[in-house]
Amino acid sequence: MAAKKVFIVYAHQSTGSFNAAAKDAAVEVLAGQGCTVEGSDLYAMKFKATATAEDIIGEVETADHFCYAEETKLAWEEGKLCAEITEEQRKLTEADLIIFQFPMYWFTVPAIMKGWFDRVLTLGYAYSQEKRYSQGIFKDKKAMLSFTTGSHESMFSADGINGDMNVTLWPLQNGILHYCGFQVLAPQIFWAPSHVPSEERSTMLEGWRTRLQGVLGEKPLSFTPMDCFDGEKGFQLKPEVHEKNATEEYGLTVGTHLGKALPPNNQMKAGV
Repeated sequence: MAAKKVFIVYAHQSTGSFNAAAKDAAVEVLAGQGCTVEGSDLYAMKFKATATAEDIIGEVETADHFCYAEETKLAWEEGKLCAEITEEQRKLTEADLIIFQFPMYWFTVPAIMKGWFDRVLTLGYAYSQEKRYSQGIFKDKKAMLSFTTGSHESMFSADGINGDMNVTLWPLQNGILHYCGFQVLAPQIFWAPSHVPSEERSTMLEGWRTRLQGVLGEKPLSFTPMDCFDGEKGFQLKPEVHEKNATEEYGLTVGTHLGKALPPNNQMKAGV
């Protein structure tokens, strides 16, 4: 089997951070397995977080009513996206697995990483009306989130003050990664490393190293396939799918819950 290629998109300001240690562990373990590992250190690169007309070389088509999605689609087709974006797209295109390593800010990714999603995952290149979700462009690639929290795990539970982490993850894992077709692996969550003893942080990193040994063979999280929805009726779930799940205790996913209880750990563990 050909050696796998891994792309790590990393967002932290400090080389002495726990996130840096997690990123370095991934590079070491995966390279040790024979993988080719490329990375993007967004802060070190001074990666631009804002999606603007500056991302396009030359004149835009409709300057008086600028639409980023449509303009970057044309620019991608014509080879007129700026070098910063095309280089990130090259790394992504070549990768079999993409790992996003970051500290959770305000229940989501840092602004610089959100800018990476906004600018790199352009219309046409990463998704289209026809090619998204289970039929998405990157359906043969795997992606995963690896991140630290500032709050303890108990606070992100179904009865915790922050709410269920599965709900927090839905917009990122379904609305970005799965939307582009990625097979989304269960997230690697490092709970509140800044609030635990150093021995516990070491244990977290060892657990990450152990997982990385087999991460390329992991099964992805479950999402409802696109063909379960009726495109001619507003992409609503088809009646036969409703009927099939009528007697089930839980909804299909965190987002497509059918008014039922959320399936436990749907966005945190594969096979549930």
